[in-house]
Amino acid sequence: MTSSSERTFISSAAPTTPLAARMRPHDLSSYIGQSHILGEGQPLTQALHNKQVHSMLLWGPPGTGKTTLAQIIANEVDANLITLSAVSSGVKDIREAMAMTHPGITTIVFVDEVHRFNKSQQDAFLPYIESGAITFIGATTENPAFSCNNALLSRCRVYVLQALSDDELIGIAKQALLTDSWLVEQELQIDDDALLTLASLASGDARRTLLYLELGAQLAIDKHITKVTIAQAAGQKVAQFDQQGDHYYDLLSAFHKSVRGSSSDGALYWYTRYL
Repeated sequence: MTSSSERTFISSAAPTTPLAARMRPHDLSSYIGQSHILGEGQPLTQALHNKQVHSMLLWGPPGTGKTTLAQIIANEVDANLITLSAVSSGVKDIREAMAMTHPGITTIVFVDEVHRFNKSQQDAFLPYIESGAITFIGATTENPAFSCNNALLSRCRVYVLQALSDDELIGIAKQALLTDSWLVEQELQIDDDALLTLASLASGDARRTLLYLELGAQLAIDKHITKVTIAQAAGQKVAQFDQQGDHYYDLLSAFHKSVRGSSSDGALYWYTRYL
């Protein structure tokens, strides 16, 4: 029999839509992070205030707001938004999407994981970008200099999105606790050190922050979220390592530099990270 101290207290079933989707911002005022490109006076911010938009590539780690920013840009300039995923789309899908454009209507084509498109698939966008039929926004976790062809790069402005700071992640978590209807209904209490643990385990990823927060809310005892609750929600932390991607080469470079510099401790450290 379960004792009262071991029971969790959830007053209603969690929604089927993930918290990250429920908390997705719809305008710049509610968007947290990336102040280096969205701060006051920044070129992208000024362009959006003037209802202007240009083709761009959004490059950054997962959970930094690339998809959300593309949707906000479309909202800010009152554009028709067509979304494609490079994981599941081909040239045929691209051409069908292009057929949906209309003269006189601003159309943004957003391609998620654009680095997964091959050269011919990326080239399929070029005539439409060149003619002004569409504004292209691509999102990628890989360096565009290596993952996108030169013809596409020459027509797009690259914006580098940064991993969110701990303060920004804590701000996102607090915002969710105050505004998400399901979380508000739970009347949860969360310790300050639980918020710090949450931000640390999320490693700059807003999506992961909200995932751990939602799981922590479901695991909360007496409607109280502690750092232990968050650690249980996060489970075992898996190191980020994208084979053949930027992190792969960053680790190799660090290892080589340590060897060349005769730093045995550094070489051993980076070799261990590589393994």
